[in-house]
Amino acid sequence: MSKFKKKQDGGVPAINTASLPDIVFMLLFFFMVATVMRDSTLKIENKLPSASEVEKLEKKNLVMYIYVGKPSKNYKKQYGTEARIQLNDKFAEVTDIAAFIAAERADKREEERPFLITSLKVDKKANMGIVGDIKQELRKVNALKINYASIRNMSN
Repeated sequence: MSKFKKKQDGGVPAINTASLPDIVFMLLFFFMVATVMRDSTLKIENKLPSASEVEKLEKKNLVMYIYVGKPSKNYKKQYGTEARIQLNDKFAEVTDIAAFIAAERADKREEERPFLITSLKVDKKANMGIVGDIKQELRKVNALKINYASIRNMSN
């Protein structure tokens, strides 16, 4: 018999979990910083029309959105069933568009202002008269770059 016994193989060593909380907090911080919160909550019904030729906007931070449609179920008693304009999180009138455009321009840097685009997200059942009124207001404030939002027609 030998004086020294041969060590038995202990198997795979345990995984060190000391840095696990650091990794979890780094991931949490990354997703908190990288996540973009929705700018506004829709208070209108907005089913976009379909189109066959669609281009995606590159710089979303240079886009000002104007929503047009009938008020959703929660707001029908207060605002009726006629198509309404929504700017950011509140209902607005056509006359409020100039102040909205001025405020959006003021939030952007001077060199970005010529590239601002006004995107009209108009419900497909909305009356085109309100769209004409919006376009007239946009002309008055020299917001001439207009985009009409739509969904891609998949039947082609």
